[in-house]
Amino acid sequence: MTISGKTGVMGLFGYPVEHSLSPAMHNASFAHLNIDCCYVTFLVRPDRLHDAVKSIAALGLRGVNVTVPHKENVIPFLDEVSEEASFIGAVNTIKNDDGRLTGSNTDGRGFMQSLADKGIDVRGKRVLIVGSGGAARAVGYYLCREAAAVHLFDLDSVKAEALRQHLNSLKGNALGVDAGELSSRDFFRTLDIIINATPLGLKPGDPPPMDTSLISGQHTVCDLIYKETPLLREAAKIGCTTMDGSGMLLWQGAFAFEIWTGIMPPVDIMRRALTEGR
Repeated sequence: MTISGKTGVMGLFGYPVEHSLSPAMHNASFAHLNIDCCYVTFLVRPDRLHDAVKSIAALGLRGVNVTVPHKENVIPFLDEVSEEASFIGAVNTIKNDDGRLTGSNTDGRGFMQSLADKGIDVRGKRVLIVGSGGAARAVGYYLCREAAAVHLFDLDSVKAEALRQHLNSLKGNALGVDAGELSSRDFFRTLDIIINATPLGLKPGDPPPMDTSLISGQHTVCDLIYKETPLLREAAKIGCTTMDGSGMLLWQGAFAFEIWTGIMPPVDIMRRALTEGR
């Protein structure tokens, strides 16, 4: 790739960002399609987020992705926010149209596409989401829209209840889960899909987010963390269908690329770059 004065720039705002695999995915796609653009990371401290957003228009960036801890806090600085991003309360993609900044959220769509890649149809399924942060909101939004019965658990029961009420404004198919149910074998027998939307599994020594002895081979077990976790290892031993967060990462990036360029990227090229970078 040759950088010139005409090269368009996209990037990622986050804190930290050094670990990101997004540059590899996007730059591989630009090269494959012969698009004169590049994708870089920007380390944006939380107290400089507003300045960073203003720089998108000032520097003529084509667009940026947004990752932790900025997805929620960036919204007030944008000119427009898509319907799903507004409902979810988080933005992971910003497009610059001649200085007008529009925020979208492609995380939930990315997760749903990663399920579809494995032939998993969520309609009518009973799904447990552990966690109630931004990832749970993004995934829950699409699951509820697809008429899955979504069961929500978080150690912070107030936060989980707030998310349940919010999701129920869609189709009324979100339900709360208490600590007793989360330790109940009978409850787990009613489930089809289990999703970890907490950070548990990121650090060595982290425990699984639930008692894995309650999981059986009937379950599809998903972890939104982009690597194999203790939860996924135990689920695989039991014979479950398992899925880490790499598919969600891949597809949220592909949908962001489409927003910026109007072109669906070569997903196989992005997937290869992601795999090689892990």
